[in-house]
Amino acid sequence: MLVTAAYAAGAEHATENSFPPFDSSTFSSQILWLAITFGLFYLFMSRVVLPRIGSILETRRDRIAQDLNEANRLKLESDQAFAAYEQELAEARSNAHEIAQTARDEAKADADAERAKVEAEVAGRLEKAEAEIAAVKSKALAEVDAIAVDTTSAIVEQLIGGSVTKARVTAAVKAAAEGRE
Repeated sequence: MLVTAAYAAGAEHATENSFPPFDSSTFSSQILWLAITFGLFYLFMSRVVLPRIGSILETRRDRIAQDLNEANRLKLESDQAFAAYEQELAEARSNAHEIAQTARDEAKADADAERAKVEAEVAGRLEKAEAEIAAVKSKALAEVDAIAVDTTSAIVEQLIGGSVTKARVTAAVKAAAEGRE
């Protein structure tokens, strides 16, 4: 019973001392303080916080715009440097091609000159060799008759056992040579 009496007393006390936001007698003062607090908070936000945030955003926007402009400028410079590099590379290739062509032409001219020199030397040696061969041939042909006469004389002496005159052997060799031709 004691518990029920305490409970009943607590319930009476609860209706008299209810939570202030739910107490209908204090609604007008709560709304007034809400309006004042909201107004002060609105003024604080509009006069202090929002301008600072706006200036920070403006600073960031300016910095981003400057960074983009700098990036565009650097990209333009790098494109120009790359174009200049490509132009110099093309010129270097052209010069290298010209140098190589000049070297090939010079090497060909040197080779042609050396070949002409060697051919002239070979032609000179060939003419000299042909002249020597012709001289040896004519000498050999001139001596063939003498060798033939000597050989014939030696063979006839061996065969008949006597000597034969040189004039007679020479006439016989000439007659035999003319019959062959």
